Amino acid sequence: MNILGIETSCDECSASVVEDGRLIKSNVVATQIELHKPYEGVVPELASRLHTEWISQVVKYSIESAGLKNSDIDGVAVSNRPGLLGSLLVGTNFAKAFAYALKIPFIGIDHIRAHLYASQVEHPLEYPYLGVLVSGGHTVICKVNSFDDIEVLGTTIDDAIGEAFDKVAKFYGLGYPGGIQIDRLSKLGDPNAFLFPGPSIKDSKHPYDISYSGLKTAAINQREKFLQKGKEDSKENLAASFQRQAVGMLMKRVRDALRKTGLKRVSAGGGVAANSLLREELSSLREGGYEVSFPSIKLCTDNGAMVAALGYRYLNEGIHDDEYLSSYARVKAFSSYKTRES
Repeated sequence: MNILGIETSCDECSASVVEDGRLIKSNVVATQIELHKPYEGVVPELASRLHTEWISQVVKYSIESAGLKNSDIDGVAVSNRPGLLGSLLVGTNFAKAFAYALKIPFIGIDHIRAHLYASQVEHPLEYPYLGVLVSGGHTVICKVNSFDDIEVLGTTIDDAIGEAFDKVAKFYGLGYPGGIQIDRLSKLGDPNAFLFPGPSIKDSKHPYDISYSGLKTAAINQREKFLQKGKEDSKENLAASFQRQAVGMLMKRVRDALRKTGLKRVSAGGGVAANSLLREELSSLREGGYEVSFPSIKLCTDNGAMVAALGYRYLNEGIHDDEYLSSYARVKAFSSYKTRES
């Protein structure tokens, strides 16, 4: 089965053709970074307008790059939740029209699930495993029992890890996208120059919940308070210290979850899964006998390949959506396709 995957949840306009959920025949990503850079963040109205202008050509080029014709596509998968509503609607409506014209099935895919599944395309793990979703909008630690069965163990109660990176970078004028710039600067700094505090969480919903608002506030408004004696107050040291604490807070919960659940496999996904320190820390788990998998950098950021690959799993089992499919900016839970109400 050749599945066309369409991703427009934020500021990346992407289309990909994946065969049988594993073979990536094409993965086209039209990025809007340069157009949003003057605003140091994504402008929703601009993002949706650009998706409208680009999506037809992105899909066309993706199919052609795969060496296929429209008639060779067996199904369509599109991210329809969560994300920027205007952007999601562009992709969802295009996918429905494309599938209707070719009389092939289509399915709406949870963008978060797709990120959690991305590593399975290149480096499959046996279920169950611990899933770590880290991005600009989400931070989730979960038990992944199957591609359609995800149990949340912990999540952020305020800022996502990627959001904290971006806001600190924006405040100090480090550049956009913020997470990439902090990662780059951190390699030139001392991670022990600032000893930023960790979160104190009470009455959390899940045992491995996390909070980044305190760390963000400390880095932005109180950094002098945490500068260690004899250390230099520089952007490089700030970036290295902030990154060390942000990743360290997450890894503490990951290690605790692995130990208490008894899981021996862990996978990460999302834009922050491209962070060099996080990849080092996750890789170090192998020394303790754990299997570790994370996507290549190109599959960490938003892309159509992860959508197509996950869509294949559903479509292959005869699970699909109808013409009434819509888009949703938020989702309350990881509801299963197999158990959700129609």
